[in-house]
Amino acid sequence: MTVTLEASDGVGTIRLDRPPMNALDVATQDRLRELAEEATRRDDVRAVVLYGGEKVFAAGADIKEMQAMDHTAMVVRSRALQDSFTAVARIPKPVVAAVTGYALGGGCELALCADFRIAADNAKLGQPEILLGLIPGAGGTQRLARLVGPSKAKDLIFTGRHVKAEEALTMGLVDRVVPAAEVYEQAHAWAARLAKGPALALRAAKESIDAGLETDIDTGLTIERNWFAGLFATEDRERGMRSFVEEGPGKAKFL
Repeated sequence: MTVTLEASDGVGTIRLDRPPMNALDVATQDRLRELAEEATRRDDVRAVVLYGGEKVFAAGADIKEMQAMDHTAMVVRSRALQDSFTAVARIPKPVVAAVTGYALGGGCELALCADFRIAADNAKLGQPEILLGLIPGAGGTQRLARLVGPSKAKDLIFTGRHVKAEEALTMGLVDRVVPAAEVYEQAHAWAARLAKGPALALRAAKESIDAGLETDIDTGLTIERNWFAGLFATEDRERGMRSFVEEGPGKAKFL
């Protein structure tokens, strides 16, 4: 399998495994969608790590495979491509990308689907599609601009240049830079911490933020208000408030 899902301690690791560079061919894209949907369904997966291994996250699409496609073929395939990445972005649980080595093109777009990105100090990220006479097609023009702002997104997309980890951190493309040997460990620790939290409240928070960013503030406030009120019907809310009153803040256990 080019992508696998393994779960332990509430954390599911979606692992790309297509040596040597984890090129995202059609089969890998489809498998990624399947496992994102599986992670969404599984009760034993309460948070997710996206990982490509110690050497590389994903160096982009399979260019040889794409070269053989004409316009008609890509009209059909481009929706499935976007749907695969959107399935990852819509996992209703905390998702962290553990970025090692190259995260280029589709690899960068996959990292953009996470809620949080931890990068190795030797990581390089970018959207080099312009160098092929193309633009990003798996969400890069949309998610990158929303994350770092339109000016920085245009810089990366217009030039196709790679950015090293520290520049990626400065522009907000990644959230933390750590030694390469610690990337997965720290990503798993971040996910494991959140896996112990209240699952419905975390889902509500993620969907409120993500949906709110796509609309005006009044609609966003309505989304927030509905989720906020709805959580008062949950056992986790009862447990959290009872623990706060009886034991003090931060001691509730939600599993």
